[in-house]
Amino acid sequence: MIELSQEKIIERFRSYVSLDTASDDKSKTFPSTAKQLVMAHLLHQELTALGLQEVELTEYGYVLATLPSNSEEERPVIGLIAHMDTSNEASGANVKMQVQPAYDGGDIMLSPGIILSPQDFPELKNYVGQEIITSDGTTLLGADDKAGICAIVSACEYLLRHPEIRHGKVRLAFTPDEEVGRGTEHFPLQSFGADFAYTVDGGAIGELNYETFNACNATITFYGVSVHPGSAKNKMRNAVTMAAKWQMLLPAGERPEYTEMYEGFYHSLRVSGGTDKVELEMILRDHNRQKLEARKALLLKMTDYMNAEYGVGSVVCQLEDVYCNMKEYIMPVYEIIERAENAMHATGVEPQLTPVRGGTDGARLSEMGLPCPNIFTGGHNFHGRFEYLPVPSLLKCVEVLVKLVQK
Repeated sequence: MIELSQEKIIERFRSYVSLDTASDDKSKTFPSTAKQLVMAHLLHQELTALGLQEVELTEYGYVLATLPSNSEEERPVIGLIAHMDTSNEASGANVKMQVQPAYDGGDIMLSPGIILSPQDFPELKNYVGQEIITSDGTTLLGADDKAGICAIVSACEYLLRHPEIRHGKVRLAFTPDEEVGRGTEHFPLQSFGADFAYTVDGGAIGELNYETFNACNATITFYGVSVHPGSAKNKMRNAVTMAAKWQMLLPAGERPEYTEMYEGFYHSLRVSGGTDKVELEMILRDHNRQKLEARKALLLKMTDYMNAEYGVGSVVCQLEDVYCNMKEYIMPVYEIIERAENAMHATGVEPQLTPVRGGTDGARLSEMGLPCPNIFTGGHNFHGRFEYLPVPSLLKCVEVLVKLVQK
């Protein structure tokens, strides 16, 4: 058990979530939003003030730093990584962070009429008696992944103040645009120089992930013919109707709201347009690469089917692979999972090896040659207004990171 200043860690987290750092999947710039650079500059200043070395803000908005080795033994260089951006699925502007007192197991009123309830989120019952951090329910909180940043910085601060704890060289990286799938696009892999790394970007306490989805994004465009409805018979081809038919052709039970664990899905994410043209954005996910290929093949088959009905070129399907399951890159170096398990056991945390129903920067980094599993931060309900973070879980994350970099 290490002594940590709970108040200081909470205030550090508050300073991070006070900044709106939402990324934008429609942007063509990198980072996708300039406001991410505000946090990047803040972190650059904070890491420098703490006494970390090789603190750098790259031209692409990555913040890098080094906790130098204080051991005479040869030890691996370990990377710790978290992302600065937050999801744009809920507002991250003007976050009003609240620290709820010892949770009594009932409803938590975030704001008048906005209730965080164990009836909707049963996992809340696991944290009876604990302080819980929330927003006021009008915005997301930002624990994904500012809790990870907070834990990494706090662990490094603790190690700097306790030089008697021997550790090897630790490299830090705080990345932009993870939420829009571009967090590794300009990652300085060679200069980062770690032998392996961990993203600190997981959920509930104890989570340890080395399996992610294989991911593909799809854009389906429906081209209709717009004619005045009064004279539309045998002339109009309604793109809205075509898009609705497409949705009905998808396997009904293979959507996110019906799946869990290793079950993949089709998810219609966003739709826009009108009679003349509709654009549908989808994501396809599966832990099994062959099953993902089958999902892609189904969309292409549906495209051919609808073009046969409505005319060639009426439906266009574009597919883009995004990341792959990191498992195949982690298994040959499984000892890095065992290192994380040992760190958790040493701090009284029971490891929970669970598949990620999503992706992390670590999936792409593993594919690029930097094995990079994922460790919990303690947060729940990411990307929404009912996001929450139990304080003891965040503190345990810091403890685990301190143990992780030791021998």
